[in-house]
Parts: sequence; C-alpha cells; structure tokens
Amino acid sequence: MAPPIRVKSTGVCNRTNVRALLHRFKDGVVKIDIGGGANPQPDSINMDVRPLPGVNVVHDWNVLPWPFPDCCATLLIAGHVVEHVNPANFGFIKWMDECWRILKYDGQLMLTTPFAGSTAYWSDPTHVNGCTNRTWEWFDPLCPSKLFYQYKPKPWRVQNCFWSTDGNMEVLLVKRRWDQSYKL
Repeated sequence: MAPPIRVKSTGVCNRTNVRALLHRFKDGVVKIDIGGGANPQPDSINMDVRPLPGVNVVHDWNVLPWPFPDCCATLLIAGHVVEHVNPANFGFIKWMDECWRILKYDGQLMLTTPFAGSTAYWSDPTHVNGCTNRTWEWFDPLCPSKLFYQYKPKPWRVQNCFWSTDGNMEVLLVKRRWDQSYKL
C-alpha cells in the first residue's frame, strides 16, 4: 500500500481525500481501524481522534457521520473503543448504525472490549459503555431473545462472541441486509 494520506475532519467531512484513500485498496478489501491510534492494524485505514503517527483520518468517532461513503468497507476493527462510546441519547446504537452504514453487505465488524463488570472495565475512568455477551442480542433481529425489537437498530448477525467475565470480550458481527420481516 502507498504512503498514507492524512485527512482531518473538522465538522465538514473531506470526502474527496477519503475517497482517494479508499481507491488505494485495489483488491476491493477495505479495512478501517476505528481508534487504532499509533498502533493501527496492517493494511488498514486508521481513524482516530488524535493526529498520531499512522493515523490516516483524524476524526472523533463519537461525531457522526464519519467521513466515509456508504458501503465502502469490508472489515471494521474496533479494539477497545466501544467502552468509550457515550450511550446517552441512543449514542451507542447510533454508533453501531454508523458502522452498519459504511460496511458493505456481509461486511464484518470485529470488536474487543473489557467485559462489563470486570476489573478491566471499572479500572479505567474513561469507560462509559459496559457491554456483555447479551449486549449484541439487541442488534440481531433473528436472536431468540427478540431484544432487537425494543429499539430496532440496523440489523447485524452475531457470528461469534467469546468472553471472560473477569477479562475481555471479542465479538464478530456481520452486516445483515434489511428485511421487511424485521418490522414486527
């Protein structure tokens, strides 16, 4: 991949420069590392609020919309990010909907977060959004719990969810196509 292009988003998204970044992925597999900071995932576009080395897109991921076009990414990676997303006023649901917007259909969202209630979660004073294995049921319309129908966010399929109640949780979600049956 060519040297990184730096894009700073200041309220008005610079979509032209972001599109130039996206065109560098000739194989069509576009990975976006949300909050990768100075340690981005290899061969990915790194979006972070801080202009650190290795950050391609400087943008606060709590500010929506993100400077990416619809259905542009194949894989989103958010390592130790969701616990920092403010859930007030449906903030976390809106954040998840934004991930859904920029992913291609059948695209994947990989998340790592401390399990809510664990020492790892409570020890960081900036953690505001605790997640458990049941959190993801609220986003999957085909989950037997039917929690999805409380808020009806954009639909996901929970592919995998591994957790330890005293450690981290790793989640793989897949973007579902919207289906009329989800309006029940």
